Amino acid sequence: EFKGRADGQVKLRGYRIEVGEIEAVLLGHGGVREAAVIVRDDDGEKRLVGYVVLEAATQVEELRDYLAQRLPNYMVPRLLVPLDALPLTSNGKVDRAALPAPMLNKDLSDTSDKPQTTVEEMLAGVWSEVLKIDQVGVNDNFFDLGGHSLLATQVFSRIREVFAVEISLRSLFENPTIAELALVVELELRSAEGVEAPPIKRRTPGEKIPLSYAQQRLWFLNKLEPGSSFYNVPLAVKLRGQLNVEALERTLNEVVRRHEILRTTFSSDEGEPEQIIHEALELKLEVEQVQEDVAEVRQLIKEESGRGFDLTQGPLLRVRLLRLTADEHVVLLTMHHIVSDGWSMGVLTNEIAALYRAFSAREEASLPELSIQYADYAVWQREWLRGEVLEHELEYWRKRLGGQLPTLNLPTDRPRPPVPTYRGAYRSFALPADLSEKIKQLGRDEGCTLFMTLMAAFKTLLFRYSGQDDIIAGTIVANRNSAEIEPLIGLFINTLAIRTDLSGDPTFKELMARVKENMLSAHVHQDVPFEKLVSELQTERELSRAPLFQVTFGVQNAPGGSLELPGLSLQMLHNDEGAVRYDLTHWVYETPAGLVFSWSYSTDLFDLSTIIRMQENFATLLKNIVENPGAQLSTLEILSEAEKRQQQEKEQERTKESYRKFMDVKPKAFRVTS
Repeated sequence: EFKGRADGQVKLRGYRIEVGEIEAVLLGHGGVREAAVIVRDDDGEKRLVGYVVLEAATQVEELRDYLAQRLPNYMVPRLLVPLDALPLTSNGKVDRAALPAPMLNKDLSDTSDKPQTTVEEMLAGVWSEVLKIDQVGVNDNFFDLGGHSLLATQVFSRIREVFAVEISLRSLFENPTIAELALVVELELRSAEGVEAPPIKRRTPGEKIPLSYAQQRLWFLNKLEPGSSFYNVPLAVKLRGQLNVEALERTLNEVVRRHEILRTTFSSDEGEPEQIIHEALELKLEVEQVQEDVAEVRQLIKEESGRGFDLTQGPLLRVRLLRLTADEHVVLLTMHHIVSDGWSMGVLTNEIAALYRAFSAREEASLPELSIQYADYAVWQREWLRGEVLEHELEYWRKRLGGQLPTLNLPTDRPRPPVPTYRGAYRSFALPADLSEKIKQLGRDEGCTLFMTLMAAFKTLLFRYSGQDDIIAGTIVANRNSAEIEPLIGLFINTLAIRTDLSGDPTFKELMARVKENMLSAHVHQDVPFEKLVSELQTERELSRAPLFQVTFGVQNAPGGSLELPGLSLQMLHNDEGAVRYDLTHWVYETPAGLVFSWSYSTDLFDLSTIIRMQENFATLLKNIVENPGAQLSTLEILSEAEKRQQQEKEQERTKESYRKFMDVKPKAFRVTS
C-alpha cells in the first residue's frame, strides 16, 4: 500500500520543489506570522500559491521582492494570498485542503489600473485568455499573476495573430506589465506603417509658443463666436463635512503652479495665434453664502457653466465656493476646453485629492514634478507633424475617406432644420451584468476590445435603421501616446472618422473583424488633427450637418480620478441641460453592475419616445448577438417581444380593415351567403 510521500515535495513544470523550504523563507520575513504554500489547480493551470498571515504594517507586494532575492524564479509563488488566520485541523496542524482558492479576478474599480488605449485593452484580452483571469490591470506583473515561460510563448503567438507584428520573447521579460508592453507593440505598429514620432523634449526658453492643432481649432471657433460657453468644461461638487477652505485654496494654487497651461492665455501676432504663459496666477477662494435651496443651487450651476471666457485675458480656470450651511458647501470649477479635456479632469481630481490631504494635515505635498509641459507638446507637434510626415499621414486618410462620402439618414421625428440649434437631451440605460459579461467574453473570443465589439453592434443598429451599408461614425481618442504627457492637464483629444463597409450582409463575427481592422489602422494614424482632415478632404460643408459624420460612439475608460477628501463626503452635481454637436452620441461606461449606455441626442430631430425605442432595440440586438454571433446582420432580431406583439396586432388590424373594405365594394352577385 502506497500512502504518499512523507515530505512536502511537489513537482511543477519539471522542477521538484520542497514547499517547506519556501515556507521557511517566508517566515524569515519579520512581517510574516504564519505561512503555507501549496500547488493549486483551480482552472486547469497548476501554480504555486502562498498563504500568509501578516503583521499590520506589512504589504504583500514587498514579499515578492523578498522572495525573488532568496529563491530561484521557479520556487517563487505566483500568487500570495493574505489571510487573517490559516485554517487548522482538529490536531492543530494547517488544513491545506481548506485553504481558499485565490481571487483571480481583479477589481478594476481603480480606473488608473484599467486599459486606456486600444492596444492596452487588446493585450489585456490576450493575458486574460492565457492566464485564465477575467480582469487584468495594466500595472499587474505577468509573472506575479502566474505567468511563466510556456505561457509567455502563448502570449506572443497571440500577439502575432492579433496585431500582425513581430516582437521578441525577451520583450515580455523586460516589460512584464501591460502598460510597458503596450508601448513596445505601439512602436512596432507605427514602425510597420512608417509612423515613428521623435520623443517630446523641453522647448527652448523664450521661443514663441504655437497653439497645438486642437487648440487652433477652438481659437478660430472662439473668434467666430467670442465668449461662447459651448466649449466650457464644468465640474460641480457638493461637500458635506468640515471643509478646510485655506487648504483647498492652497491646493488649487499648487495645481495652477504645477501646470503652465492653467496660467496660459492666447493672443494673435499678425494673425498667427500664440500661447502666452504667465509666471504666476493666484486664485482667491471667496466664500459665497447662498440659501440651502436645490432650485437656487441648480440655477447657479447653470449660470456658471454658461458663462464664457475671454481667451486673451484669462484666467481660463474659474472656481467658486458656495456655502449652504456650516458643514455643507458646493464647489463650482469651470475650465475652457482649450486648456483641458476629459482625461485632464481625472488628472485634476487626483492632484486635488493628494494635495488637499497633505495641506489639511499641515504636511508638504509629495507629487513628482512634471518632466514636460503642454507647451512642449504643442511645439513638438508642430515641428514633427508637417512636411513629408503630415503628407504621409494624410494619404492614409485620403484612401480611407476619399471619394463620395456617405451621409447617414436615420428616420427622424422632424425635418432637419437649415441651421441647428445644438439643443440636446440625455438618456441612459443599463444592461444586466450577465449580458454585459457575455458581450465582453465575445470580444475576448474574437480578439477584439469592448470598444470594437460594441462599435460593431452600434453600426449594425444604424445599418438596420437606415438600410445603408457604408457608415461613418466618429470616435474621440485621448491621443496620449507617450508616458510623459499622461500626467498633464491640457487639450490632447482628437476625433477619428471610422468608415466601415457592411455590404454583402456579413455575419456579426465578420463585421467585428472589419471594425477591428478599421480601429487598429486608425489608431496608428490618429495624430492627424480632425479639422486638418476636414480641410484636406474638401468636403462640402452643410450648416445643418456636422462634417464627415453625424453620429459618434465611444467607451469611457479615461482615468476618472478619485476625489476623496479627508473628513468630507462628496456628491457630483450635474446640469441636465446641454449642447450637442451631433445627431446622436453614444457613450459606454463600465460599472460593477454591468454596462451603462448614455445617449445624447439632438432635440431638433428626435423625441424622447424615439430614443427610448431605439435603445430598447439596441438592447435586444445585443442579446441576440451574444446568442448567435455567427448570424448575418439582416437576420439578427432588433424588436423586443412587446414590439413584435404590437406589430402583429397592427398587421392583423390592417388585414381586417382590408377585408372589410373588400367586402364593401364587392358586387352583391359575387358575395358569399350562408
